[in-house]
Amino acid sequence: MGKTRDMRRLLLRIANVNPDSVTTHSDRVLYASIGAFILLYFVYGTAGGAAFVDASANYTHPWWMWLVGPLVAIGVIAYDRAVVGRVAINYDRLDSADPDDLLRHPTLGLYLGRLCLALLFAVIITEPLMLARYQGEINARLNEVHNAQISEIEQGGAIATYDARLQELKKQAAADDSAVQALNTRAAEKRSDARKLYQQALADSEGDGVSRKAGCPAGGFCDTLVKRSRALDDQAARLDQQAAALQTTQQPARTSRQAEEADLTTKISEQRTANADAIRADAGFGARTKAMWYLVSSDFWGIGVFYIGIALLLVALDCAAVGLKIVSHGNAYERTEARIARRREHEAAIGYEQGLRDARRYAEATSRVMAESIGKASRDEELADIAMDRARTKLYKSVASAPVHLLERHPAARSARDVDRLRA
Repeated sequence: MGKTRDMRRLLLRIANVNPDSVTTHSDRVLYASIGAFILLYFVYGTAGGAAFVDASANYTHPWWMWLVGPLVAIGVIAYDRAVVGRVAINYDRLDSADPDDLLRHPTLGLYLGRLCLALLFAVIITEPLMLARYQGEINARLNEVHNAQISEIEQGGAIATYDARLQELKKQAAADDSAVQALNTRAAEKRSDARKLYQQALADSEGDGVSRKAGCPAGGFCDTLVKRSRALDDQAARLDQQAAALQTTQQPARTSRQAEEADLTTKISEQRTANADAIRADAGFGARTKAMWYLVSSDFWGIGVFYIGIALLLVALDCAAVGLKIVSHGNAYERTEARIARRREHEAAIGYEQGLRDARRYAEATSRVMAESIGKASRDEELADIAMDRARTKLYKSVASAPVHLLERHPAARSARDVDRLRA
């Protein structure tokens, strides 16, 4: 029982409410549930923030992603605790006992701001979760996009220029080979004709030819065939010489073309490798997000509904604590807190007013005492002047009526003479 009570007080502290003011069972259940939702959000906010950092780092699993996730979760939890723990107390008419005067209406902007924050974090946290969920489909889509990009790049740019030059060099090499091959072909044809003529000559010498006579006399048909055969062999030899000479003449150009073809082939291979690396590098968070949205738009009822459902679920989980706060406005806890706060404010206001009245009375008393002191001092000065005048008059009269010889021996004679001198 004690552990249950301690756990409930801990949840109430997490919900940022005063446990001493939670006096009803319904309020204890309400704010304990809010505390549980805040703890749950801390867990999934930490995991979602870490997943977002991991997806942004192209799934390299940086160790510091577990530092960013808790910071994001703590920031949102701090906002939630500020919203949940805040009681909209009405400080107007503090002397009123009407329950309707205890609380003010909820601040709409505060809750709208929390809703916008929930949507923002839900999208940020939902995206990496969905990217991990549909990783296979996303990889297939990225493969299609990359193949299309590679084909488009090879149709233009440096590879197209290199390939055009390479085809031109191949055409030149084919033309040179065709010229040599033409001479070799003509030589082979003449040798073939010479063999045929020589076979006819042999047949004619054996009596099976056109003349039907054995032997091969000079000037005869057989001799003519042999001479023609030899002439064709000579022509074939000259054609072979011409082909060899032509091939020798073409050799520098062939060597230059072969070197250029090898260089172009190397450049094309390097360029293709660079393009492939650049395109494969474009498989980070942005490209995967674009592929994800393509899958959502192309298969909304298969992937889009699931995506939106997960996002709404996270939004509901994110706003659960604040939502319970909104629907519980005006409960016993808030009224208790409002009464305490209004009573303290009322006492402070009364004390402040009493202090003002005391200060006014003190100022009035002080001014009165100062005025009386000033008046008394003025009257004392007037009495002193009157007494001095009377003493001076009496002294003068006594001095004027006394004999002269007595005045000269009187101690005050000198002073009287001084007074007369001064008056004169």
